[in-house]
Amino acid sequence: MSTSEAVASFQSRRGLHASGACDEYTWLALVEAGWSLGDRLLVLAAPQLRGDDIAELQDALNRLGFDCGRPDGIFGPATGMALHDFQRNGGLTIDGICGPRTVRMLELLHRQTGSGPGIASVRESLSTTASLRTLRIVVGQFGGLSSITRSVTRALRLSGANVMSTDEYEAGVQAAAANRFGADIYLGFEARTDARSLISYFAVPTFESLGGRTLAAHLAAGWYTTAMPVPEVKGMRLAVLRETRMPAVMCSLGPVRAAVDATDTVTDAVVAAVTSWTSGSTADTSTSCR
Repeated sequence: MSTSEAVASFQSRRGLHASGACDEYTWLALVEAGWSLGDRLLVLAAPQLRGDDIAELQDALNRLGFDCGRPDGIFGPATGMALHDFQRNGGLTIDGICGPRTVRMLELLHRQTGSGPGIASVRESLSTTASLRTLRIVVGQFGGLSSITRSVTRALRLSGANVMSTDEYEAGVQAAAANRFGADIYLGFEARTDARSLISYFAVPTFESLGGRTLAAHLAAGWYTTAMPVPEVKGMRLAVLRETRMPAVMCSLGPVRAAVDATDTVTDAVVAAVTSWTSGSTADTSTSCR
């Protein structure tokens, strides 16, 4: 196997676009993959710690009923509060530091919790949104599809939604803006150079965003009205999906010219999908999601 093939294989396993090139996101994923729970002390810091050990901590806490949000591998305030609660309930020193004693207690209890969905999954499965007019939506794009995002933003506003648009280059900046806005959903758009399209939502081996998956499935179902090939729906770990705190999807569309030419029908499909999503936010509408 060549180096490029090995990199592409790693990217695919980590839920990244399998380009075979070791870009910034791939390098960061390689670093994060090197950590296991217990390798280092974990604590809320600035910048926030990231790694597979933190995802292990979050998964264990969630399964024990201590809500730290999605197991995204980022040690943020929610993870810190859940760790404090666990230490308080477990008779441990309440210092917010995941050290050897906390790890041992987690491992002991985690082995007894079975394979249930965890509190983060349960919370998202129970979330509902009454109507499009109550939605706060962020529409973001990463180049090449500004005509589509402008059209989608305008149509959603005309439908009554409160919509913010962003074209910041950095995924983390877009995610932070969506979080500050208190968005109910995030819709991202990026251009592909090939003729394949992909609609992705946040998923890791121990968790998937049910709201994101359902929204992605609604979008894919609506694509039959466009002249473009029906996109694949896939759970991924792209930065903007990982760092947003609400159900989020990324529409990777190609080829660019065909996508731009189909702006009107793509816009109609997006509005119809969001409308359908509000009527049954987390209902499973497709068996083709990966």
